[in-house]
Formats: sequence, C-alpha cells, structure tokens
Amino acid sequence: MISRNSINGAYPIQCLGDVVEFLDSMRRPVTESERRAGPYPYYGANGQQGTIDDYIFDEPLVLLAEDGGHFQTPDRGIAYRISGKTWVNNHAHVLRPKACIDLAFLCRVLENYDVTPFVTGTTRGKLTKAGASEIVIPLPPLPEQRRIAEMLDRAEALRAKRRAALAQLDTLTQAIFLDMFGDPATNPKGFRVALFVDVCERIFKGAFDLKASSYVDEGIPFIRIADIQKNTIDLRQAVYISESTYLQHKGTELTCGDIVFSKVGTIDRIAVIPKTIPRCIISQNNVGAKLRSNVVHSAYALALLTTNYAMGKIRAGSKKAVQDKLVLEELRKLPFMLPTLDLQHEFARRVAAVDKLKTAHGASLAELDALFAALQHRAFRGEL
Repeated sequence: MISRNSINGAYPIQCLGDVVEFLDSMRRPVTESERRAGPYPYYGANGQQGTIDDYIFDEPLVLLAEDGGHFQTPDRGIAYRISGKTWVNNHAHVLRPKACIDLAFLCRVLENYDVTPFVTGTTRGKLTKAGASEIVIPLPPLPEQRRIAEMLDRAEALRAKRRAALAQLDTLTQAIFLDMFGDPATNPKGFRVALFVDVCERIFKGAFDLKASSYVDEGIPFIRIADIQKNTIDLRQAVYISESTYLQHKGTELTCGDIVFSKVGTIDRIAVIPKTIPRCIISQNNVGAKLRSNVVHSAYALALLTTNYAMGKIRAGSKKAVQDKLVLEELRKLPFMLPTLDLQHEFARRVAAVDKLKTAHGASLAELDALFAALQHRAFRGEL
C-alpha cells in the first residue's frame, strides 16, 4: 500500500485530475437482467464482471474503483489496466492518461493507493470524480516512468507465478482424493457409506452470547467465522478469551483434529483445528464436530466435506433466509463415504506432503509481496 505521504521524494507532484482525462461520461449503465453475454469484457470496480454483446471503449485505459472498491484493503487492488473493445459500468472511473504520464506507470501508482482520505460516505464508500482528481501522483520523466513500470511488472510476474503454483497445489488435494476414493456422489469403489453423525463423538453449536467485553489480549483462541479461511484457521485477526471464560464455555471446546463449520452466511467455510491450536472455543455462528479418531482421519474428513457432492448436500439442507443457515440435523444426516482407516491414513500422508509444499510456496509469496511493497515505496520516492 502507498499513500500521499509516502510519495514525497525526488519527483514533481501532480494531482490525478491534471494528468488524466476522465471518460466517465461515456459509461452507460446496464442492469444485470438487461445485459446479454457476448464477445466483449464487461468491467466494474474490481475487475471483469462477465461479458456483453456490445462495447463502449476500444483503447488502453486505466480503471479506478469509484464505489464498491477495496478502499479499506487497497493491497487487494483498486485500479487495473484494460485494452481492446470493452464495456465499463458506472462503478469504475475510466482514465485516459495524458501525454505526460505512461499508462502502465499510472496504473502501478494507483493500484494499491490508500485513497481513504478522498473517499466519501460511511456505509458504502465512494471515490467521486472530484475526490479522485485530488489524488497525488509522482511524475518523473517519461523514460523513468517506463523503467519503474517495467521493474514492477517483472516483480508482479514473479508473484503471479507463485500464486498460480499455490492454486495448482490447492487443486492437488482433491485430485488425490478422487484418485484414491472416487467421487462420493457415485462411490465407484463401493466403500461403506455411513452418516456424518456416525463418525463423530458429538456435533454441537458454538458458545452463545459471548460478548466482546470478554476478550483479552492473550489467552485461548475464540474462533469466529472470519477466522476460517480457505479450509484453515487464520489467527491473524483472532480474538482471545481468559481461562475462566473458557471454563464457562468448555462444552464448545475444539482441540487438534476436530472440525469447525461456519453456520451462518457463508456456510461453506470448513476447517480442521491444527496442532498449533491445542484448544479453542467456537462462536455461536459456528458448529463444531469432534471426530471419532478410531473411525475417521481428520484430513480425509475435511477433503470429503469439501467435495462438490458434500458441499451441495450441505447447501441444499441449509435454511434459506436473509442469510443461509446450516441446520445441525441435516449435517448429522450427511452421507459419509467411509474407506478403511489405513487408506485414510495413506491419504493423510500424501496431503501432508502437499501441505508442506504449500507452506514453502506461501512463505515465498509472502517474501515476494514484501519485496513488491518495498519496491513500490522506493520507486515512487525516486530511491531506485
């Protein structure tokens, strides 16, 4: 992330409105029901939103989120490049660079910019044209702009390759599962099918009415829906409770190898409690399952529960309201393909090898992210 305070350096400074033309007046809103799929990309605040059968623009441009962008988390990106025949909706500003600024450089300056000082509105932040026009832009000579953009492009290419490798590894676990056990929808290898409740010691709801006033700086993790990310527990934003609060809610405790489900809203969040979390309490918006370790291995259970078949069953059994809600009775009745424990353990060993690779790639990606951020800061201050 960069900000207006981090670009004060060796280069002249200009406001965005002085170095680009806003082509917002050329945008034409179209409702989702009116939009017909076609050969042309249809773009919004955060990237391509689909396709359409007509186009408005036919040139290289930079799009900057107007509303609905990642303004609070700009490292996710708030600007991107487009080219060719395209349609842009009214949630993104359309910027045509003037002769004084290189398009690729412009995008690199804006893509992770902290624009919160220029955003209006509280419920749904909006970066108006007037606000966007005041964004401060460093303006080195054009050859230097191109050099900086090319350097950042190369660094981003390395990050993209690492992300692609991680994405491939994410699909490898399911590929191993299907190779060893087959699709649980058809059970081609004829394994015994039990119910999920049969492989659990118990299935239960999380701690009810545990308020934020109970949180402490250090203690026992209190797992909320937000802490369940990509089938793992992410404690970076976690909250903690004291030993006494833990004892009051011990009936909702999970330990290493147990499974936690999100119960409300995004009901497809599922994770195994890892060895790094000896014990935890789960929130009322989660469901916990303590597995029978003499019947099922947690790695196998997680892989089965995240197949398209199992997730389809879970979604079909949820209550449809303002937010989807996981129904415990339906979860208990979920068909559960049950191969031998030896076969499950072999699967777990293979998955552990994949996870080791994912950890290494993840650490490498974190280093590349840090390098990219450092390059951004130094480049726009004239320190490279």
